[in-house]
Amino acid sequence: MALTGRAALLAALGTLPVGIWEPSWTGILAVNGSLALACACDFALAAPVRRLGLSRSGDTSVRLGEAADVTLTVTNPSGRPLRARLRDAWPPSSWQPGTETPASRHHLTVPPGERRRVTTRLRPTRRGDRHADRVTIRSYGPLGLFSRQGAHTVPWTVRVLPPFASRKHLPSKLARLRELDGRASVLIRGEGTEFDSLREYVPGDDTRSIDWRATARQSTVAVRTWRPERDRHILLVLDTGRTSAGRVGDAPRLDACMDAALLLAALASRAGDRVDMLAYDRRVRALVQGRAARDLLPSLVDAMATLEPELVETDSRGLAATALRTAPRRSLLVLLTSLDAAPVEEGLLPVLSRLTQRHTVLLASVADPHVAAMATARGNADAVYEAAAVAQAQAERTRTAEQLRRHGVTVVDATPEDLAPALADAYLALKAAGRL
Repeated sequence: MALTGRAALLAALGTLPVGIWEPSWTGILAVNGSLALACACDFALAAPVRRLGLSRSGDTSVRLGEAADVTLTVTNPSGRPLRARLRDAWPPSSWQPGTETPASRHHLTVPPGERRRVTTRLRPTRRGDRHADRVTIRSYGPLGLFSRQGAHTVPWTVRVLPPFASRKHLPSKLARLRELDGRASVLIRGEGTEFDSLREYVPGDDTRSIDWRATARQSTVAVRTWRPERDRHILLVLDTGRTSAGRVGDAPRLDACMDAALLLAALASRAGDRVDMLAYDRRVRALVQGRAARDLLPSLVDAMATLEPELVETDSRGLAATALRTAPRRSLLVLLTSLDAAPVEEGLLPVLSRLTQRHTVLLASVADPHVAAMATARGNADAVYEAAAVAQAQAERTRTAEQLRRHGVTVVDATPEDLAPALADAYLALKAAGRL
């Protein structure tokens, strides 16, 4: 009885059920020989893997939370058709947990002398650069009994940019800016305001704003209005030391600070101000300087993409010295750092006078919303103890903020969701008050 396909394989392994085929040494040798010959032919007819040509194209950058498509082109230069399974390997953080396997594995058939494309869709879960690993290809013969396998290195990098979730607040902040910068000019002059226009006095206007010379030339009392100056300089300073590594929710504090910095940069550039960015812990981690308004946001997100918190104590003296070198003229210095008592009292306060003498200083810090929830818990003894500890920590945080305010620093302390709009509001308030 002649056997083919799966029956031949079962007979070779000695697992063919009795009654279908009566085994004998001659039969076993014949089947094994046929199987060996079939495998040899299958191996010979499988397209070679080493000679394949591979190249990449597709996305080189993507915002965190969005998808990036990377296309792999496979060229078969041999005279045999390629029937293959392919695995395009990337780091685990290139996919949401549990989705890597189906996304990175492909089946393809490439006729002799032709090429085919397969697309791998990445959904990164972390910022930074994601580098492609090896492409492993398993080429099968026409019977599928034997295969060739090999790996190719096909370099490609996808840069995962900050998500800039706070951009949804930009239209409302721009509306307030337009109100501030023309539709409702301020009447009290500050150090950061310039003359805008004259208008007729109405009851309630500050008498200090009356222009007596203009009043003498006309029959009504004229008052001067002022508008915030443009072309002011803002330096965003991101503290990348150990305190920025603390996680609030699903992300480190540094990510919330980046989001707030991006919203402020977008708003300030629309206001006509110049914005630079410095990331520092014990050395400069990133510096964006002298960018035009149209290039500012792309430059910032590109520089922030690879920033990671460093588990070292921030050198406050070095940070102050670097900030003063980066902003030699009067500027708004925005420090995105921690409001914890120890880092502020031991690090920032001793050097703060050097910064406030030359600059207007605004400090923004990320508050943990879980702490506020713990402060109201009263269910059991453990919850009461936790609430007491939280109350003590909040009192210490408030005391630290008051110390900074006594030194002339504007303090913004808000949860990750509220930090970006709160920082933008503080900037607009300083601009309206003429303190820039």
